[in-house]
Amino acid sequence: MSVVLNQDAEEHPKTFCYQVNGSCPRTVHPLGIRLAIYLSCAAGVLITVLGNLFVVLAVTYFRALHTPTNLLLLSLALADMSLGLLVLPLSAVRSVESCWFFGDPLCRLHTYLDTLFCLTSIFHLCFISIDRHCAICEPLLYPSKFTVRVALGYILAGWGVPAAYTAFLLYTDVAERGLHPWLAEMPCVGSCQLLFNKFWGWLNFPVFFFPCFIMISLYVKIFVVATRQAQQINNLSKSLAGAAKRERKAAKTLGIAVGVYLLCWLPFTVDTMVDSLLNFITPPLVFDTFIWLAYFNSACNPIIYVFSYRWFRKALKLLLSREIFSPRTPAIDLYQD
Repeated sequence: MSVVLNQDAEEHPKTFCYQVNGSCPRTVHPLGIRLAIYLSCAAGVLITVLGNLFVVLAVTYFRALHTPTNLLLLSLALADMSLGLLVLPLSAVRSVESCWFFGDPLCRLHTYLDTLFCLTSIFHLCFISIDRHCAICEPLLYPSKFTVRVALGYILAGWGVPAAYTAFLLYTDVAERGLHPWLAEMPCVGSCQLLFNKFWGWLNFPVFFFPCFIMISLYVKIFVVATRQAQQINNLSKSLAGAAKRERKAAKTLGIAVGVYLLCWLPFTVDTMVDSLLNFITPPLVFDTFIWLAYFNSACNPIIYVFSYRWFRKALKLLLSREIFSPRTPAIDLYQD
């Protein structure tokens, strides 16, 4: 590829990602704005990584948290933390510089990891809603029905299915069939925005919404049953009443997490579907806004836990104190008032 030099370019200079033919135009922000955006992105990455790291440490360190539900929370936190470590830094550079400087192979790998971690999150939220439904609606069967082995099976499916689906989508040509007119012109050199044909653009819609439909349906039923249980709670013994309250609290918290997930991911998912029908007209700034709103969801779950779970607040205090070095600390009952 040769360097672009002509009289028109000299009279009207433009900034490009690379000084080669076919390079993408580059939006250059003032230094102050670039620093502000980089600092904001760095703060988002830090919150995402540290928040989910605390969830991972709490669940693995404290024996009272070694439950099937918390194994799912642990796996969900690992997916969100991996997104913060492996995806968000490069996404920040792409958003601020409006260019991709890391080559086509890393672009595809970056997109693969991005899609993998995000699909893994929604699968785990779906499995957690199944767990909460069983705990609230079938409390007597729950201990034998949702075991550690079952939770590990859900975790394996929650990672394996997204990994296989995303690999098939990105490392074969199925998503690019019928796009030769656009592929001849797009993307330019310095872009990392993969194109999907109409079929795969629409297929991503049910991949997102079918688990969401399951979660919403289950939480509606959970709400109805929990309301009925609340009316009967006075007839229970103190220990049973406390256990029932914890289960309802967990269901409510995870319902909030599902709602936040929908709010964060709905704009990007709808845009991906519509964009494939309208010949990819989404402006880069709008695309970046939607994708960072979706990324924001990975930082939300630990924040939700802090405000909703007393056990998480207690675990956080212990992890940040000298008591973490005491041999008795892992055996502390975080659920005890």
